[in-house]
Amino acid sequence: MKEQPRQRVSHVLAPLSLLCLALAGCTVGPDFARPDVAANADYSKEKLTTTAHADIDTGGAAQRLIAGMDIPGQWWTLFRSPALNALVEEALKANPDVSAAQAALRQANELIYADQASLFPSVSGNVQKAREKVSGVTSGVPQSPILTVSSASLSVSYAPDVFGGTRRQIESTTAQAEYQRFQLEATYLTLTANVVNTAISLASVRDQIASTEEIIRLQGGQLDLLQAQRRLGAIGDSDVLTQQTALAQTRATLPPLQKQLAQTRNQLMAYLGRFPNQDQGERFNLASLRLPEELPVSLPSAIVGQRPDVRSAEAQLHQASANIGVAVANQLPQFSITGSLGSTVASGTKLFSSGSGVWSLAGSITQPIFDAGALEHRKRAAVAAYDESAARYRGTVVTAFQDVANALRALEADADALNQQVVAERSAQANLDLVQAQFRLGAVAYINLLTAQQTYQNTALSRVKAQAARYSDTTALFQALGGGWWNRADVNPDTKGSPDRFGLPSWQEIMPAKSKAAPADAARLN
Repeated sequence: MKEQPRQRVSHVLAPLSLLCLALAGCTVGPDFARPDVAANADYSKEKLTTTAHADIDTGGAAQRLIAGMDIPGQWWTLFRSPALNALVEEALKANPDVSAAQAALRQANELIYADQASLFPSVSGNVQKAREKVSGVTSGVPQSPILTVSSASLSVSYAPDVFGGTRRQIESTTAQAEYQRFQLEATYLTLTANVVNTAISLASVRDQIASTEEIIRLQGGQLDLLQAQRRLGAIGDSDVLTQQTALAQTRATLPPLQKQLAQTRNQLMAYLGRFPNQDQGERFNLASLRLPEELPVSLPSAIVGQRPDVRSAEAQLHQASANIGVAVANQLPQFSITGSLGSTVASGTKLFSSGSGVWSLAGSITQPIFDAGALEHRKRAAVAAYDESAARYRGTVVTAFQDVANALRALEADADALNQQVVAERSAQANLDLVQAQFRLGAVAYINLLTAQQTYQNTALSRVKAQAARYSDTTALFQALGGGWWNRADVNPDTKGSPDRFGLPSWQEIMPAKSKAAPADAARLN
């Protein structure tokens, strides 16, 4: 009995199909896991001070450090400044860097969907109609007719992901999207910290200008007194000229401060997505800000899950791990199945009429045999890229701990510094008042008065800078701890897997996760 075509096709494809099914669950390459952080990693060898004290009269309230305290998503609201809150919200809506990061995230997400399509069959249709005349010489029919040939077909192609190369590529693309997610978070955190720090700088410079103007007023009054004494013959020109010089020198410090104020405001406008001429005149001074009295100190084990830069580095490491699997899969056989079904007819016959059907079904296996070692070297390059990403990840983690340690130390040191600056300013003020009174009575020389004025000027400006430093230190701590992105208002724990305002699954999906062991070096070579 003659074997039918369909039976012959099934005999050819059956072994191939069975092999594909047997290997369908195989995924070559390492399975990624977050590297462990050293169990003894901490912010300091010594026990950290739990309270930073400063003078309450200068807005320097004591700040208590609370281990394990969670970080609010809108941490800047703890400064209790409605004007500052409004600026941060405006920046988040209008800053071009945030918009660019959001677009990069959407792009990465679409690439995931594009790669996922490789797991499914590809179907295409073709319709063709042509008129042709066959050569009478070749056909043996001297008067061969002119034919109208019509055809319609549906083609299907499928590449079974037998060794998981396609799945590893999707894993790589997904890791790249996760990298973009945390790049967006890093942009978000950097922007909010920059807006807050710029507002603090504006407040500091404005207070320095106010202190300088007060010193100019005092020196101007002293100059009037000296000029009156010279008219009475009590002093000579030298003392008056010296005071004029001191007054001019103090006035000369105003233009740099005013320039700094203008440049800082221009920087703030840029963060807000405004042009310099769109300055609406928001004003800040240090008295309008309040230091948070309680500050969080995240546990060392939580830092790697909270810092956007660490999570970005982890995503890059994950991508490098997946790329090893892609490189390994490229060395193995590639399978494909193609088929088509359609109809081809000549003039006078309808498509899909009896006897007009055509079909084909084929399977293939392609195995690289000789490529001069190209695929092997690409695999080795992927392993080296993983090692590079692992080193960069560790470096990012070390930097994260360094940032937290620096911020904690700055909180303590700058609180102490503010205390001393307040004492120095009050002492200088008292001394200036005393010397001025003595000078009016002729009890001290003018040089004593000049020295007292200069000392007070320096201590007043130093106190303003020390006061501003505490606000900046607080901002630096929140930034070093990750900024509390997982507690933001746009995170809805009830919509896990649903699109959020960034067009991706809920932020709840990327909450800090528990650490897992890194893949062994040998496993990376599988």
